[in-house]
Order: sequence, then C-alpha cells, then structure tokens
Amino acid sequence: MTGKPPRQGRGSSGLRRSGWSVPAWVGLACVCCPFEAQAHLVSTGFGPFYDGISHFLVSPDEWLGVVGLSLLAGLGGARCGRLTLLTIPLAWFAGGLLGAISLRETSAEAVTGFSLLTIGLLVALDRRWPLGAVLGAAGMFGVMHGFFNGTTAGQTRLGVTGLLGIAASVFVVVALLSASTVSLSNRPPWTRVMVRVAGSWIAAVGLLMAGWALR
Repeated sequence: MTGKPPRQGRGSSGLRRSGWSVPAWVGLACVCCPFEAQAHLVSTGFGPFYDGISHFLVSPDEWLGVVGLSLLAGLGGARCGRLTLLTIPLAWFAGGLLGAISLRETSAEAVTGFSLLTIGLLVALDRRWPLGAVLGAAGMFGVMHGFFNGTTAGQTRLGVTGLLGIAASVFVVVALLSASTVSLSNRPPWTRVMVRVAGSWIAAVGLLMAGWALR
C-alpha cells in the first residue's frame, strides 16, 4: 500500500525553486526601499577628521587626480616627488580655507574632467617636465579641489578638522605613489610602461567626465 507523499510548505520551497535564497530576497527588498541619501555627507562616527578621510576615499574625481599627479611627480625624479608631496596637501588645505569663506556650494565637473585629462596625458607621454610645471599643476589642482571641499564644509560639518583629514589623506597617497614611481628608475623599462598606461586611463576618465558635463 502506497501513501501520498507529505506536502511541503510552499514558502521556503518556493524560494529555493526560484533559485534565490532568503538573504538575496532580503537584500533586494533593502535595495528597493532605500533610506535617505545625502551627496556630500560622509559620517564615520569617529569625528570630522576621519569623515574628511572618508570623503576623499569615496570621491574618485579627487583621488584620481592625486594619483595622476603622484605618478607625474615620481617620473620627474626624487626632488620633484618631495616638493610635490609638500605642494598638494598645503594647496588643498589653503583652498579649503578659501572655500569655507564662500557662502554657497561650488563645483565644476567640466573643469575637473579637463584637469584629469591633462594630468593623465602628461603621465602617458612620460617626459621629464620642468619642475615648475609639475608643481604648478599640483598647486592648481589642490587649490581647486580644496576650494570645492571648503564650500561644502559647512553643510557636511567637516570644518577645518575635516579639511585636515583630507589633506592628510592626500599626503599619504602622494608619498606612497611618488616614491614607488621614483624607484622604477632602477627597474626594467616595462615598469614605466605600466605608469604610462595608468596615465592613459586617467585621461580617458577625464575625457568622459568632461564630455558628460558638457553634454
């Protein structure tokens, strides 16, 4: 005598038959019901200094330019790298203080895109550019983005301490990348090709940003 197999519950078995697990459905529900989002506020809960660090890390238009300038300074030699290491953070902080005086938020996506395009092309060409040109580019980029950060410091509650966090992050990135690039002079030539490729990618990102801003 054969009996009918017991009926299974349709809830969990239905989820398994669909190929989706319960955590996947929960994640989808969270994505479909987002909470409030704020464009510039990055709060770590550890204070304005660490909020400034987080702001820099989640702003690709900023750290891409810093990466490109670090590579450019490293290609120029040890002296160029050391001077750039001092120039960018100081210019960034000074620009941030100037931006904090401004009464409204300011940004310029097209200018940022063209600056990334220029920096990337300078790296990709792999020339020993004059020291003044490299430091001038580093200073202008630092002042510009520092000013943008300063104009939002009031809304994001970063303040001067947050600007110090951003400048510290810039210092660390420039120190690591410029020193690594300087060391390539004692390594096989193909290692410098990798730096040039990175510069070409930065230039491509800048071109896309500029085109999108001028659409």
